[in-house]
Amino acid sequence: MTDGTVRRFSRPRLDTTSTHGTGCTLSAAITAGLAHGRPLERAVEDALDFVHRAIATAPGLGHGHGPLNHFVPAPPRPPTDGL
Repeated sequence: MTDGTVRRFSRPRLDTTSTHGTGCTLSAAITAGLAHGRPLERAVEDALDFVHRAIATAPGLGHGHGPLNHFVPAPPRPPTDGL
């Protein structure tokens, strides 16, 4: 919300149980984007893309709700983007 409007962010649902830590990972990724000087909407978009890819490539460890793939590469950005 920047000018009194609300924006809904969404991604396609992934059929997996590898979702342990998604909230913490999402909030950390948004914070990292903001720390790099990105606007809020851009930081959220980038974070959602990262978490979606981390869920999609999760290693499937253990039984029940397993972890994401926190080692999925971040999207490449030009050196001056957001700085």
